[in-house]
Amino acid sequence: MIDFKAPRIEDRPWVTQLMDSTRRESCEYCFGNIFIWSPIYTTYIARFEDYFLAADIRDNGAYCFPMGHGDLRKAVDAVRADARERGRNLQFFGVTETDKRMLEAVCPGEFTFEADRDFFDYIYYREDLATLAGKKYHAKRNHIAAFERNENFTYEEINARNMADCISMDEVWKKENLDKDPVGLEQEHEALMRAFENYDALGFRGALLRVDGEVVAFTMGESMGRHMFCTHFEKAFAHVRGAYPMINREFAARSLTEFPLVNREEDTGDEGLRKAKQSYHPLKLLVKYDAVSKI
Repeated sequence: MIDFKAPRIEDRPWVTQLMDSTRRESCEYCFGNIFIWSPIYTTYIARFEDYFLAADIRDNGAYCFPMGHGDLRKAVDAVRADARERGRNLQFFGVTETDKRMLEAVCPGEFTFEADRDFFDYIYYREDLATLAGKKYHAKRNHIAAFERNENFTYEEINARNMADCISMDEVWKKENLDKDPVGLEQEHEALMRAFENYDALGFRGALLRVDGEVVAFTMGESMGRHMFCTHFEKAFAHVRGAYPMINREFAARSLTEFPLVNREEDTGDEGLRKAKQSYHPLKLLVKYDAVSKI
């Protein structure tokens, strides 16, 4: 049985080294994201030779597709053996088209694949988010113009001095939205607190907007190597017109200039969230499959 353990801050160097070297695009391969959600989704990690492994250790839990270098067949067989010892059938989640081809090459006919649209990642050109140029972003620019006209605002990058203000804003935001998804928002708040508690150690980067000194929006995430930034959280008060597009644009324009691409994660099947993410006209939706072993 593979020695899966809860992720620790000390694991970040070896995990990110493997992730950066493979240029992964899916949000499952962000150490900080795994770390902050681990207590909620019981995601544990392990190293098998030069592969990073992750698993939901609950009954019938799935495994993240092995990420790294070396003998993929050997890594898959090791994970399959672990699944059998735990009394479950092997299932990988977050399998991209590239992963699918690799898996079929080394394990021909051994897996069935089912695309999960609710968990496709939305990937954008950072410059598109930063400039909002062209007719397709006309409505976004109108909302931002209204925000700029009517609000006495400031932009700050998140640091130890202003984190408490973000936490206070999130408490109010959570109360305003809790009836939409009580369990989900409580879990998200727990993950957010874990993110703030370990912000610097996880290499997170974020920013906030204030209006008349009060935080009305904030965002944060982490690097996925030099090619991409992954946004994990974005919060704004709905009653402040333009706050959402403003924090999105300003963060991309001011704080993410070295990244060509931004991954804004999945929509989890939420129709409102899907509409909002589509309104920014992604470069692509990163197709991901569940792969289930037939043997």
